[in-house]
Amino acid sequence: MPNLPKPLVFLLIGDVVVLLGVTLFGFASHDRLDASVFRLLTTFVPLLVGWGLIGVHVGVFDPARTTDPRQLWRPFWAMVLAGPFVGWLRGVFLGSGVAPLFVVILGGVSALSLLAWRSLYLILHRRPV
Repeated sequence: MPNLPKPLVFLLIGDVVVLLGVTLFGFASHDRLDASVFRLLTTFVPLLVGWGLIGVHVGVFDPARTTDPRQLWRPFWAMVLAGPFVGWLRGVFLGSGVAPLFVVILGGVSALSLLAWRSLYLILHRRPV
């Protein structure tokens, strides 16, 4: 594993925790927290994969951008863009189609949750001007 800077490791751990929280919140809101681990992973893993693949291309892991308040739009839009891919990948895992409303809600809740986390991260790791 590459030697990543500690702030970036903290950021990545936070991203994972937020996406796990979104997954658990979704299952809880449907009274499905008793679902199997496999079923939870069919949402959580696509979220991680979609966030990682799209996020890299949108620059959400670039240390210079993660501490710049003008770049806070990046994580939000990266997750909005990742939403359809996440929905498709989840459908592949489940062997079924995915409702467009599910994609909109999952992408939107994930985007807002990541925006809140990344805002907090920005406050905690703000560089002095």
